[in-house]
Amino acid sequence: MPRPTAAQLAYGSATVVCSTLVMLLLSGTSTGIGVAVIGIAALALGLLVAVSVPRPGRAKAARPPGRSRTAGGAPDGGAGEARVHAGAGAESRSGRHSLRR
Repeated sequence: MPRPTAAQLAYGSATVVCSTLVMLLLSGTSTGIGVAVIGIAALALGLLVAVSVPRPGRAKAARPPGRSRTAGGAPDGGAGEARVHAGAGAESRSGRHSLRR
């Protein structure tokens, strides 16, 4: 299971604190059972918010309408040729990979 991001922790914690305060003020409960039920509900709501925060790098880029990768070439309007970084697979004179200088 991946670790939660800082945004997930922040949004989840803020949701728990704010929702607990709001529910306690609105309900006016003073019993231990009422406070426990509100606390459990706030924790569940905070968990739901933390899980629903999008993770970085998981969003898919939207394609412009009318463009397709299979029909008509590359999405940038090129001829569909593969573009490779010039130094991506190159080795230096020492025989080591170019990124390990």
